Amino acid sequence: MNPVLEQTFRLAYRGQQQSLRNASAFAQRFARRLVMGKQQGPSAEHQRALLESFEQLLARDQDNAAAGIYPWSLLFQIPFGTYAKALPRLARDIPNVVRRMSRDDWKDLPGDVDLDAYPPYYRRTFHWQSDGYLSRRSAELYDVGVELLFGGTADVMRRQVLPPIVRHARRCGRPLRVLEVACGTGRMGAQLRRALPRAHYTGIDLSPYYIEVAGERLGDSPQVELHQVNAEELPFADASFDAVFSVYLFHELPRNARRRVWAQMRRVLRPGGCLVIEDSLQPKDAGSLGVFLDRFPDDMHEPFYRDYLRDDLAEGLAEMGLQIEATERAFLSKVVTAHRPQTA
Repeated sequence: MNPVLEQTFRLAYRGQQQSLRNASAFAQRFARRLVMGKQQGPSAEHQRALLESFEQLLARDQDNAAAGIYPWSLLFQIPFGTYAKALPRLARDIPNVVRRMSRDDWKDLPGDVDLDAYPPYYRRTFHWQSDGYLSRRSAELYDVGVELLFGGTADVMRRQVLPPIVRHARRCGRPLRVLEVACGTGRMGAQLRRALPRAHYTGIDLSPYYIEVAGERLGDSPQVELHQVNAEELPFADASFDAVFSVYLFHELPRNARRRVWAQMRRVLRPGGCLVIEDSLQPKDAGSLGVFLDRFPDDMHEPFYRDYLRDDLAEGLAEMGLQIEATERAFLSKVVTAHRPQTA
């Protein structure tokens, strides 16, 4: 790429992300004051550490684009218009969030949903969001809420799973069969399809409402399959995918369910295949950002998060017989890359 054009992209990207960060910080302060009253924030030292990690994430994202891991256009794909339309709905829901938090009413779920169709750990209002994951409204508001929570870096962190998958595709020299476990609204699937347009993408999620939104986002294509299933019982043949990945799932699962999902991901992965998991930082990786991990389950309804912090991802995957290649920090997330041995 022309150096002047690349520098223009870098400057525009940083401006975009700083603007998102500023807007998110304002929204967070407003919501925190409204929901929780006056509350002491992180120290100046911890804020500096957070900013340094933020800058490292942006640099990594730009370097990935410059190296051709994914197109520069992915860095500018934020749907500002869609988010602007969703924000008033999100704001109007704040009184419901406050009521739910004050009553510890994590069972406040839609009355027209057959809850018996879902495992007990799923029947709750994660993040205190209305309907949990069990409504179309929840699916439509999820992405903008997560972007505000993470200062406009949710998509940036998500796509850090792409480099190991793209490198694996280059080694294979053919279109990959890729499975995303807990695909949500399809934002990560859409990014993967931009980075690897010849890949066959399969996404699964437990929420039929999120699968519906993902289908609208990803469009009708013979290279895309979406299924509403429980990741603890994947309906796919052994060794049927070249790459399997998941983003932000395991901190919302109890320990036994985590291991069942890991075992399923390993089972459907071909020998030599690439497995990538991104989720919250854990104490071993967090350093001075550990204070933000401590605050998270207190601020949000995340009942399995503290156990997740004690259950190291890389160690758990190694228990499943996977070989760990790398563990990398990506702002408030970590990316663990592994592969299934050829002989197993």
